[in-house]
Amino acid sequence: MNRPHKYNAITQDMYAALAEALLAADRDTEVRAVILTGSGAAFSAGNDLHDFALDPDGLAPVQQFLRAIAGIAVPLIAAVNGLAVGVGVTMLLHCDLVYADPAATFQTPFVDIGLVPEAASTLLLPQLIGARRAADMLLGGRKLTADEAAAWGLINEVSAAPLEKAITVGTALAAKAPGAARNTKTLSRSTNRAVLTRMREEETAMAAQLESAEFTEVLAARRDKRPPVFPPRPTTP
Repeated sequence: MNRPHKYNAITQDMYAALAEALLAADRDTEVRAVILTGSGAAFSAGNDLHDFALDPDGLAPVQQFLRAIAGIAVPLIAAVNGLAVGVGVTMLLHCDLVYADPAATFQTPFVDIGLVPEAASTLLLPQLIGARRAADMLLGGRKLTADEAAAWGLINEVSAAPLEKAITVGTALAAKAPGAARNTKTLSRSTNRAVLTRMREEETAMAAQLESAEFTEVLAARRDKRPPVFPPRPTTP
C-alpha cells in the first residue's frame, strides 16, 4: 500500500489495485510467497471514509479485494509498520504470517465511526483470539500494542525490522515445494465457505450503515471537529 501522506488509508481505487495484484500473484506460477506492507509511517489507517461517503454504493472493489485475499492460495505474509486500523487489522486475519514492529498498534474502531466490521472479522477474530478479546476490539475499539497483539495471537512476532523478517521468511517459503505449500494453505482454510457467507452478511450491514444517520453524524462531527452525538437506535420491527 503506497499512500503514505494519508497513512495508507484505502480508497476504492486502491482496493481494485490490491485485488488485481493478489489475483495476478495467485495466477503466476513463479510467485511462491506474497508480502503485504505499507509505505511510510503506517501499515494502513483503514478505509478512506470520505472516499466511501462520496459513493456509498461503490463497494464492488472492496468485495473484490476481500475475496481475493481470502482466496489466495500462495502463502501471504504481512509486515506491519506503525498503526493498523480497521481493515488494516481485519485483512491480517487472512494472512498466514504476520510480523510487526515494536511501535505498531492495532485497532478496529468500527462502532466508534458508525460502521460495522468487514473481511469476515466477526467470524475470524473470535476464532483467533477468543470471543471476549474480540468483543474488546470490535465493540470496544480497544487499541493493542504490538506486544499485546503477539500475546493475544493476532500476530506471530514483534520484530525490529518486520519487512526484513517477512522477506527472510518469504524467501525460505519460496524454497519449499510450491504445490505442497498451496495445498497445505488451502486445507488449513477449509472454512472458506463460511467466511464468504459472513463477508456477504457484513457487506449488507456495511452498506446500510454507510447510508445511516449514524455515519452521517460521524462525518459531520469530523468536519465540525467535535464528538459525534448519535441519534436513538432504530426501532426493530
